[in-house]
Amino acid sequence: MGKAKKEKDIKTNAMRFLDSKKIAYTVNTYECEDFIDGVHIAQMLGQNEDISFKTLVTKGRSGGYFVFVLPVAKELDMKKAAKAVGEKSVEMLHVKDINAVTGYIRGGCSPLGMKKQFVTVIDETAKGFDTVIISGGRLGSQILLAPDDLAKACGGSFRDIVYDGGM
Repeated sequence: MGKAKKEKDIKTNAMRFLDSKKIAYTVNTYECEDFIDGVHIAQMLGQNEDISFKTLVTKGRSGGYFVFVLPVAKELDMKKAAKAVGEKSVEMLHVKDINAVTGYIRGGCSPLGMKKQFVTVIDETAKGFDTVIISGGRLGSQILLAPDDLAKACGGSFRDIVYDGGM
């Protein structure tokens, strides 16, 4: 049977967080030892890139942290992101700081179950799908859930936060 992993039974903080809120989700695991970007993971697993979402953490000019959840093939529009959270500007959190701030590592960062619950904004395109895919909280782990359940779990709001090429 080859790829079945015993780890599948090991819950991440993100999964425990959803369990505590009694929110339904599905877990998908895959072989992954090192960070691979979300587009390649979606292609490798034959998943629709539009429903595969990445989690980006930023720091606002005020010093607060903000979480943005957007399709893996899209870029975060920093101006739209700042406006969505009421900041003058936001900048990406440095990779070396991700673990200290969130408790997760690059490539395994979930908007759920972070060390602290930060203001979270989900790209509005998520609302167009029955299910979205987010990181399960570690490399090789995904969580599939309804967008409204994701928003409810993380206290997130839906906004247009992706870069549209200036159109």
